[in-house]
Amino acid sequence: MPTVVATGTADPGTGTVRPADDAPARRWPWRTALAALGGLALFLSFPGHGLTWLAVLGPAALALAVRGQRARGGLWLGLVLGLVFMVPLLSWTGIYVGPLPWLALAVTEALYFALLGAAAALTSRLPGWPVWAAALWVADEALRGRWPLGGFPWGRLGFSQVDGPLTPLAAYGGVPLVSFAVALTGTLLAAAVLALARGRGRAGRRVAVLALAGAVAVPVVGALGGLPLAGASLTEGGPTRTVAVIQGDVPRAGLDFNAQRRAVLDNHADQTQLLAAAVARGEQPQPDLVVWPENSSDIDPYRNADAADVISSAARAIGAPILVGAVVQGPGRFISNTGIVWDPVTGPGDTYVKQHPVPLAEYVPARSFFRLFSSDVDRVHDFAHGTEVGNLDVGGAAVGDVICFEVAYDGLVSDVVDGGAGMIVVQTNNATFGFTDESAQQLAMSRLRAVEFGRTVVVAATSGISAIVAPDGSVVRRSQLFTPDTFVEPIAQRDSRTVAERLDAGPEWALTALGVGAVLAAVLPALARRRAARRALR
Repeated sequence: MPTVVATGTADPGTGTVRPADDAPARRWPWRTALAALGGLALFLSFPGHGLTWLAVLGPAALALAVRGQRARGGLWLGLVLGLVFMVPLLSWTGIYVGPLPWLALAVTEALYFALLGAAAALTSRLPGWPVWAAALWVADEALRGRWPLGGFPWGRLGFSQVDGPLTPLAAYGGVPLVSFAVALTGTLLAAAVLALARGRGRAGRRVAVLALAGAVAVPVVGALGGLPLAGASLTEGGPTRTVAVIQGDVPRAGLDFNAQRRAVLDNHADQTQLLAAAVARGEQPQPDLVVWPENSSDIDPYRNADAADVISSAARAIGAPILVGAVVQGPGRFISNTGIVWDPVTGPGDTYVKQHPVPLAEYVPARSFFRLFSSDVDRVHDFAHGTEVGNLDVGGAAVGDVICFEVAYDGLVSDVVDGGAGMIVVQTNNATFGFTDESAQQLAMSRLRAVEFGRTVVVAATSGISAIVAPDGSVVRRSQLFTPDTFVEPIAQRDSRTVAERLDAGPEWALTALGVGAVLAAVLPALARRRAARRALR
């Protein structure tokens, strides 16, 4: 019988040999460094740097770092990756409110990656672990995007992929399927590296080749899935409506941009008047509707006759209804972030009230508690939560309106498409975040939504980036930051349904169940063995 040589570290208590993958903390420095590099790769893959393909290295690095580790080791490694990723990615949140809110949010988000690292470590010895690890990324994003306070889904893997071959997968399974594809490509690369590193002859090389083939196959499948979507233009798929987008700009960036609220309103009205003059000269087509951004009127036009007159004058000049983004005084202490359809003849009509105000920015839960950390919470007014989906008829266009960060939430966007939206409008105000990457990151979300639902997405921003995105995710028009601009384009009112719309949240729940099931498959047998051992000792 051949001699079997065990490799690894001897346990001084039992004399048994712990596998090399279970080596103690002395191996952690390289694992920690690897996790940190994975977080850096993720950060660089997002808009602002746009190195899209680096995204797969995040899941690859975490998979290699946690391989064979215990849950507590995975917690640490996931936390390291999350901090290196989230702290710079969310740096725009601290530009004008200081480092404490920024770092508090980044650390909170990083804790979800710590959970991911622990779960990935637990499942790392299971057969087929690359699949389970990729599914756990989706499960982690599902949790992070829902809890607490409605979640914060910024930094999902899928949102890094708008310029890569995996983007078309959004039409078949939404953002969760794109995230899964990114993670699976990375974990398969990790499996190939491990197989080669172990050097187990032909068997090892065969495993490495198969894993590499899988890592190549995933983006190939994504690219092939995009062939039916390629070249989808603004005017294909239904009757067209001519849409004008107004970016009026703001007097200055920062939290006090709206200190000159009348100037912001006048900027948008003036740009609309200039467009009306260009239409009269025959230089621009007559729009059927005009879209102004979020906060284009921070003066409540229901209560302020002067603001109402400015909007009405602009609507009469252009001869089309304007979708105005306004801050409206509500009942009691609440105000609301509202989209108002303002008709040139009849004035204000249908409205959409933002359903998901941003915690600690548009309302403060447990205000007395958060005041212990920063008095800046008292600068935040409490916005009401809307209760109705943002389906509006604006100039004969079936508009699905979402406001600012709402574009990041799967359910809020799918609701307006399910409600019959022929196009999606994102009214947003990014002036608070200046010349940071926030605007580009948010535009990437809009581009993925266009593919996911097969709809043109119109982004109207006070200070940029405004854009018109075709149903294939390509950007037809876009503005620069802090520069007034106007777009006029014919846009088809599409009523087709993508596979992603039909499946709704099904792919996310299925992949989440897959990841959670893998954790249970790893944990339950170990718990059963411990119970059996305890009974044997009695």
